[in-house]
Amino acid sequence: MKCELDLITVHYEVFGSGTPILLLHGFSCDRRLMMGCMEPIFSRQPGWKRIYIDLPGMGMTKEEDWINSSDDMLDVIDQFVEKVLREERFLLAGESYGGYLSKGLLTRRFDQIDGLLLICPSAGRIKRDAPPFTVIAQDDAFLKQLDHEQKEEFTAMQVVQDAYNWARFQTEILSGIQVADHAFLERIEHKYDLSSHQEVLDQPYEKPVLIMTGRQDHVVGYRNQWELANEFPRASFILLDRAGHNLQIEQNHLFNSLVQEWLDRVVENKQSR
Repeated sequence: MKCELDLITVHYEVFGSGTPILLLHGFSCDRRLMMGCMEPIFSRQPGWKRIYIDLPGMGMTKEEDWINSSDDMLDVIDQFVEKVLREERFLLAGESYGGYLSKGLLTRRFDQIDGLLLICPSAGRIKRDAPPFTVIAQDDAFLKQLDHEQKEEFTAMQVVQDAYNWARFQTEILSGIQVADHAFLERIEHKYDLSSHQEVLDQPYEKPVLIMTGRQDHVVGYRNQWELANEFPRASFILLDRAGHNLQIEQNHLFNSLVQEWLDRVVENKQSR
């Protein structure tokens, strides 16, 4: 589907009907990242309208010359919400860079968002505090058989390296990286951090929040994310061992259970109002 905004066309995909949930993928990937980890959860239950978008310069959404920073990226998402969701209340989920932008969107649409899910969220580049890369589990026999030009990207990213992780990495992560506009993304990286007023909430956000982090996440880490958790009175903060920046794949069973619990809390909170 296409959302024609004033200065950009945003490509997105919608599944199901009911309560809307907007899902934002990470830097250099595309909507297949969020679809891969979230659709198995939502496919088992009705009542949720999932909206997966491709951010500018990623997936099918083309970059535009006027987009030069994360502030501009956030403007696109805000305009998309205005056009597609209007004043309808919705849930918000973001992974990595998508989680960083989700926190920014919350400063703009505080009352409209009924729940927040952050998966390995970035806290910005200036504050980055991450451990060194560590491999936790490795299937040597499988890796010896793996003959693929992107094998090095896989082994440099996943802390669990086996056939299951490779299959999902290739389908959900690598597929987006291969089609991204990397020259455009390099431009954004120079202004990756949001303006300060889009990182700080004016008041406590007292709706259900889930923040999931990986103990071995060498991309964004987990220490700054604990500070994020302290900003939300209704936040569950989860730090998972045997999990790096793609914990939704490496700890998929726990991921599915935790997201389901968050959805249950959102429903409970809405019913109690």
